[in-house]
Amino acid sequence: MSDVPRLAREIFDAAPWAGADRATLGVAERVPSMLLPIERQYYVWLAEHWALGVGEIVDLGAFVGGSAACLAQGVARAGRATRVHLYDRFTVNDLAKEKLLYPHGVAPFEGEDALPLVRDLLAPWQASVHLHPGDLTDQVWHGAPVEVLVVDIAKSTALADFVAAQWFGALIPERSVVVQQDFLHDLQPWLAAQMELFADFFLPLAHVGRDSISYLCLRRPTPAEIAQRRLGACDDARLIGLVRQAAERLAPFGIAPRIEAMAALLEAHPSCRSAQELRRASGRGWG
Repeated sequence: MSDVPRLAREIFDAAPWAGADRATLGVAERVPSMLLPIERQYYVWLAEHWALGVGEIVDLGAFVGGSAACLAQGVARAGRATRVHLYDRFTVNDLAKEKLLYPHGVAPFEGEDALPLVRDLLAPWQASVHLHPGDLTDQVWHGAPVEVLVVDIAKSTALADFVAAQWFGALIPERSVVVQQDFLHDLQPWLAAQMELFADFFLPLAHVGRDSISYLCLRRPTPAEIAQRRLGACDDARLIGLVRQAAERLAPFGIAPRIEAMAALLEAHPSCRSAQELRRASGRGWG
């Protein structure tokens, strides 16, 4: 193996995005988002300084485009023509409007269709942004290399397996970064398990914000290797064991107790394979 993984770890350990001037966000800061300020800065940095334009950028679970705006802003700052692909249903309910949109200056609107709003919010980057509305499982990736993959949609083991099947095979060895945005969210413990299943293919790089963990692709898994690592094939004991393995592997990031708590939650509520099921079974909210 080359020196790239070691150099990448040194770069990400230094967290250069943390010292970036917030002015680098530009108009991307105006796009409503659930991201923390440090996460916004990270996405701009990732698209501007880490990505080289040798692959495309994919944002799975884009809400109304907050993360994609930051990624597109980074592409623009770098002067590249990299395409940023957004996948989401692009729908929003009244509660989300009241909590996440209207306080950020979005004018009230009727219905759940947020696609017109997303197009308006992302207009400054319309040349690079490509929207893919609808159910994720109805989508098929066209096969182009992917340099940055942001996953904020794997709310079930089935969806996590679908993401792997569609996009892991398009990653570029020793270049692509996968951001598991909800990795440490207690209602999605299977993300830790999934990355353990693929531990030979990915190097943990960074813990950004509260829940996000980023990985460097070390080598590209084949379709057969992806099929052999399905979360859907794991029983409760296997899934919980993988989560606990992740706690050990990621101990240097100081997050082992949180991952252990995720394993305990899954152990207390066996057979739950979606965030919705786990939330109902545990009586927990989304915070």
